[in-house]
Amino acid sequence: MTDQARVVVIGGGITGCSVAYHLAEAGWHDVILVEKAGLTAGSTSQAAGLVTAFNPSSTMLAWRRYSIELYGRLGVFSPVGSVRLASSREQLKELERTASRARGVGLDVGVISAEEARRLIRAISSESLYGAVHLPGDGFLDPHSATFALADAARALGVRVRTNTRVTGFELGPRREIRRVLTDGEPIDTELVVNAAGMWAPRVAEMVGAFFPSTPVDHQHVALRAVPGHELPNDMPCFRDPDNLVYGKSEHGGMLFGGYENEPHARWLDGVPWEHAATSLEPDWQRFQPLMEGAIRRFPFLADAEAVRLVCHPDAMTPDANPLIGPMPGVRGFWVAAGLSLNGFGGGGGIGRAVAGWITSGDPGVDIAPYRAWRFADTYRDPEFAAGLARETYSDYYRLRFPYDAEVAGRPRRLSPLNSRLEAAGAVFGTKAGWERADLHRPGQPWTRNGRLPRERGWARPGWFERVGEEHRAVRERVGIIDLTSFGKIEVSGLGAVALLQRAAANDLDRPIGSAIYTQFLDANGGIVADVTATRLSNDRFRVLTGAGYLAADLGWLVARASDDPPIDDVQVVDATEQWAVIGLWGPHARDVLAGVTSNRVDDAALPIRQVRAVRIGEAKVLATRMSYAGELGWELTVAPADAGALWDALLAAGAEHGIEPIGYRALESLRLEKGYRYFGAELTPRETPFEAGLDRFVRLDKGDFVGRDALVSKREAEPTGPARRLRTVLIGGSDWAPIYGGEAVRIDGEVVGRLRSAAFGYTVGRTVGTTYLPAGVAEGTKIEVDVFADRVAGEVAADVLVDPSGARMRG
Repeated sequence: MTDQARVVVIGGGITGCSVAYHLAEAGWHDVILVEKAGLTAGSTSQAAGLVTAFNPSSTMLAWRRYSIELYGRLGVFSPVGSVRLASSREQLKELERTASRARGVGLDVGVISAEEARRLIRAISSESLYGAVHLPGDGFLDPHSATFALADAARALGVRVRTNTRVTGFELGPRREIRRVLTDGEPIDTELVVNAAGMWAPRVAEMVGAFFPSTPVDHQHVALRAVPGHELPNDMPCFRDPDNLVYGKSEHGGMLFGGYENEPHARWLDGVPWEHAATSLEPDWQRFQPLMEGAIRRFPFLADAEAVRLVCHPDAMTPDANPLIGPMPGVRGFWVAAGLSLNGFGGGGGIGRAVAGWITSGDPGVDIAPYRAWRFADTYRDPEFAAGLARETYSDYYRLRFPYDAEVAGRPRRLSPLNSRLEAAGAVFGTKAGWERADLHRPGQPWTRNGRLPRERGWARPGWFERVGEEHRAVRERVGIIDLTSFGKIEVSGLGAVALLQRAAANDLDRPIGSAIYTQFLDANGGIVADVTATRLSNDRFRVLTGAGYLAADLGWLVARASDDPPIDDVQVVDATEQWAVIGLWGPHARDVLAGVTSNRVDDAALPIRQVRAVRIGEAKVLATRMSYAGELGWELTVAPADAGALWDALLAAGAEHGIEPIGYRALESLRLEKGYRYFGAELTPRETPFEAGLDRFVRLDKGDFVGRDALVSKREAEPTGPARRLRTVLIGGSDWAPIYGGEAVRIDGEVVGRLRSAAFGYTVGRTVGTTYLPAGVAEGTKIEVDVFADRVAGEVAADVLVDPSGARMRG
């Protein structure tokens, strides 16, 4: 016998129950939730249950605040508040910075003194206590009670819950659409599945040929009996002490606390056993000992406490510690809400609402881009590599990480064919999406890999500040060369290539062969989901260039759009990143350098702006695209990897007389900000439209239908004089480096009006340059303040483009 449902939710933890509840609340009552064991029989069952709203991410903050509200409505939340402690001066600055970022996304929070923290939690030691953040609305819950309350609320709205029912497979239709869920009981006919199977989610995804990395990492917490004379009050605020790596709460006069080990253990890299359920694992007191010592430093009387039980349980961790949310491209009707990465109860309510909103109305209500379930490229299919990053992000959850720090796990993973040239130039390598990339170069010095800064240098002016300025000035005044190989390259080909790209892109991509077109991809609400350049190589072949970290997300978006109604069948969308190396050659003397290595003409008529042409350099065939992310005359030179080294050498030799310098990505950040160029994930997100971002000229409403067009037309009709807010450039502080990294709260007349989307020192203008969205009526020259640690730094709204606003330098 076969059952039927509009949606099947897989997983009976907090996330699955939240998704089911919010689907029913939105009016989709025909929902079945299936769980292979009993409700909470996974990470949910072992959670400590602390919930805080404190987070600098606008999305995570929204999820956490709503989760707290939801648990309060259900009557399962104890709002005792929370205190996040700074046990070092460096951590105090991190609290101040995070509070500024949180204010920038709507949370009214500040830093309190050590004395105020001790008044809130009298049991803590004053030793090495420098301050804290107090959130009175935070608190804790019982994981079982909360999950069952949410499941009961879902049942009351019509959701059917099947426990002890394991999913064993799926039946797909001819267009790879979900048709049926197979279980060890009755099958269920459905067209939509939400995989909220927690640690088991990757195994469920494998059943439909989908992939995402999620690694179980052990997490431990302990229950301690009350110490006579030191009984803790039941209403004591929850505490978090990142320097000591611990968090906890009062429980029966004693304490429940856990923490984040520096060397955590990952397990089940090949898949979590189906038979694992609510049972905890063998604890490891030796691994837990540093956390016990940290707790005793903050609560010295715990040295006399008796342990009731040490619990060890795995939590699903992704390589970037962000959850996995959304529909999986290539399998219509298969959605994911998993990989919670220590955000289970904190994010569970909000994630469930976001997924339900996305499914029922097409709007998750938040910037979902950093959480897209399909964002990880094939390099993350190596379970050892993914697990190394998962362990690192777990240990970084409390470990103080500075803004200029880089990942160290799994390196080196992906090397450009120009890697040896960069090493010879004294590169300081950072990493992006597994690629080793030069942040900057120190000529004449050995190459190094950027990693973790010592604490005493973390908030100081970086030692590379002057060197990056030299690279910046080389591009502005002479000529610079940069390895851009890590950029994602997507080949779109076939008779349906034009139709697919016209559907996905806001700009008109049906241009003559040889055109290079800058465009955004939009969602149905007109929000920006990708920022790319497409070059037309032939009638039915395009190459789409995107950021290294967005390759899989953008490729998946195109694959999904090809399956939209009506489907576009005769099109191939493939990752071509490894097939090509790319070198950027930018600066006033770029044309002179290029002329020195080719017999082809390189004048404006032969190589016009925003066009791609084939040129011969030595024995290599090179595609020269006249574009520059630095805002200067220049080209992106695409070449086969085998020829990349010879091309680099030839350009350096020809550029010697022009003062050519290899440059890195730190200089590129300051160059693009002075030019007013946007970056996806900072200035551009799904919560902004091209109109708000000042990209109107790259939108062609008259080209025909495309994803997001109807929403843009409606917005333009509703706002005939323009959007209510728009992206602005601001100048901050004086003529020296300031510890401004992006995300800080921006004020006008003392009131927070937004946050910095990006910030870097602009070596041409001689000040820190930032971007922020402000009300459209704010005039150029308006005074602003930026919350920098505990201070407010003055600045002003500037012209949108600070260097060469007419674009004459790019036109050469």
